[in-house]
Amino acid sequence: MAEPTHGLGGLKYDPAKRTRAPEWNVFAALVLIVLIFEVLNRLNGGSFLFNMRDNVDALFNQQRLDIMILQVAIIGVIALGVTQVIIIGGIDLSSGSVVGATAMIVMSFAQTALVNGNPNPKAIFGDWAMDLPVIVPIVVGLACGLFAGLLNGLLIAYTRIPPFIATLGVMVSARGAARWWSNGQPVSFPTESYGKLANGDLLGTLTFGTLSWEGQNPAVIFVVLAVLFHCIMVYTVYGKRSYAIGSNEAAARMSGINVDRHKVLVYTIAGLLAAVAAILLTSKNLTAQAGMGVMYELDAIAMAVIGGVSLAGGRGSILGTVLGAAIFSVIISGFTSVKLDAYYQEMVKGAIIVGAVALDQWRQRSRLRG
Repeated sequence: MAEPTHGLGGLKYDPAKRTRAPEWNVFAALVLIVLIFEVLNRLNGGSFLFNMRDNVDALFNQQRLDIMILQVAIIGVIALGVTQVIIIGGIDLSSGSVVGATAMIVMSFAQTALVNGNPNPKAIFGDWAMDLPVIVPIVVGLACGLFAGLLNGLLIAYTRIPPFIATLGVMVSARGAARWWSNGQPVSFPTESYGKLANGDLLGTLTFGTLSWEGQNPAVIFVVLAVLFHCIMVYTVYGKRSYAIGSNEAAARMSGINVDRHKVLVYTIAGLLAAVAAILLTSKNLTAQAGMGVMYELDAIAMAVIGGVSLAGGRGSILGTVLGAAIFSVIISGFTSVKLDAYYQEMVKGAIIVGAVALDQWRQRSRLRG
């Protein structure tokens, strides 16, 4: 007797054809990479993640974990915006330069008037811009990111300039603005309240010290933003429209989606997230330099691609990008732990990015073949 197929349109469910979420593959790769570096370190008499010193009462290598988390957090914030841009079928090469320009401008409004009792030697403006409330540089920084993202979106949506060219132009212009702002000189000595933005202990305060370590704020902000945008991409109209545009822009237009306006919104959000990264970076370092953010855009794209976001658009997730950021950080820290020279690290990192893109292309071809 044939099995019933009610409600399946005449099709029978085949458990063998069930596929698991692609994020599980990324997570498995993360675990495997961690194990590989742990084994390599053990062969050299050390450990990648665990504490091997008898005079330190801790299970994990806290210093390495802190560095890995910081590497993930700041560039990861940029990657959250880049992920959304790639999902709609675009690309953003300007985010690193937006970080540099925003860093210079925001620090100019975060400076303290006196340094060791003497006037601030790095002052950009007069007394009116000194010792301002911390909300002022934050708003200024977010406004810079909003302007850059809005410019990207308008150029791409309404002039039909390809995203690669439009964001490349903004990248060059923003880097030039960063160098012009103070004639290439660093801008330093922020107020104490601004320095605490990234060097504070927000989570420890909220949990009464049970999850407390200095400088954790960038990680907390990254996790909060990742959860927020994960929910937005999965459960809101904004997310559904983003995937629709990336999958088939012509079909999205025919279905009534205002594609141009949505593109402007996505690029504006990406610019805002780049500004958040600039604020965290300058607060963490207590200084701003025109060269800040160099190559950040490529690292952010790499995090997204490693996390399973398709450069063809329409596929990927915030969760995958978070896992990709973790893989990226583990790889960098792992190379350092085995004392691999920096130029070898860059070569291997490039190979990993190319491999991730090649794997994505193979998955697309396999899907088309059925």
